Amino acid sequence: MARTTDSGLAPHELRVLVAVADTGGFSAAAGTLGLTQSAVSHSIRGSERKIGAVLFERGRAGARPTPAGEKAVAYARRILRLLDILTAEARGAVRSDVPEGPLRIVAFRSAALHLLSPVLQRLRARHPGVEPQVRIVREVGRGSAGEVSDGKADIAIATLGGSVPLPPGLVANGLFEEPYALVHAAGHGAPRSLPLVDWAENCSSYTRDWWAAQEWIPKATVEAEDDGAVLSLVSGGHGMAIMPALSLVGAPDSVGVVDLGPERPTRQVGYVTTSQLAGTAVVRAFVRELRATPPPGVSFPRNR
Repeated sequence: MARTTDSGLAPHELRVLVAVADTGGFSAAAGTLGLTQSAVSHSIRGSERKIGAVLFERGRAGARPTPAGEKAVAYARRILRLLDILTAEARGAVRSDVPEGPLRIVAFRSAALHLLSPVLQRLRARHPGVEPQVRIVREVGRGSAGEVSDGKADIAIATLGGSVPLPPGLVANGLFEEPYALVHAAGHGAPRSLPLVDWAENCSSYTRDWWAAQEWIPKATVEAEDDGAVLSLVSGGHGMAIMPALSLVGAPDSVGVVDLGPERPTRQVGYVTTSQLAGTAVVRAFVRELRATPPPGVSFPRNR
C-alpha cells in the first residue's frame, strides 16, 4: 500500500483505530463513537493510506487488527492517554504539582491481594484527587507489562527479569525479591514424595534453571487456574506445590510451608510504566507510595 506524504494521524483518527480494535468491527465502533459506519470505514482507510499498511483484516466476523494494526492501536492508546493527561498535568503544575485524575493500574493476582491494597489506601489518603482504576491480569505471556505496552494501563505491578523481554518504550524498576517455598498439607511426613500441583502463572521462566536441576520434582499431575486453587488442592492433600511468597500470605494452618534453603529460587517484583508517563504526577505519586509500603512478610519455617 502506497503511503501518502502526510503520515500523521489526528486524535479523532486514533480514537477510531482504538474503537474498532476494542469493539471488533466498524459498525460497533461507529455506535460507540456516535458516527456512521461509512465515516469509520473512511477514517480507517485514510489511516491506512497515511501509514502505508493494512491495519485491519475485514471479514464477516468483523475487523481484526493485523500485526501492523496491533502496533498502531497500541501507540494510539498511549498517545490518547497522554492527551487526556495533559490537562491534569497542567492543572497540577499550577497547584504545585498536585496529582489528580485517573490512574490505570494493572497487577497480577497475588500482588493485588497482598501489596496493592495498602498502597491504594495511602494514595487515596494523601492524594484524594487521584482516581485509581485497577484491573487484575494473569502474569503469563506478555502479562501485566504487555498491558502497559498496549496502552491499556499506565503502570503495572509485574514480575521482572523473565524470559519475555520488556517491550520497547517501557521502563521498569524492581521493588523486592520474592522467594519460593515448598507447600504441602500440614503434617505430611514426606512432602517431596507427593505429586506436583502447578498452575500456568507459576512463572517457571524465573526458576527454570533451578527447577531443571531438581530431580525430585515430578511432572505436574494437577494444573490449576490460579494460586488460590493451588493452595486449596494442596490443603486437601492432593499434592505439593512450589509457590512464591506473595501467594502464601495468609495461608491457612492446614498448609505446611518448607523453606527450600539458601539456593531457593526467587523472582523479582517491580513496576513497569512508559518512559512518557514515568514523569507524570499521578504515576510518581503512586510509585512513592509503592516504594514506601513494605511487602508483606512471609516466614518460611523448615517444617510446619
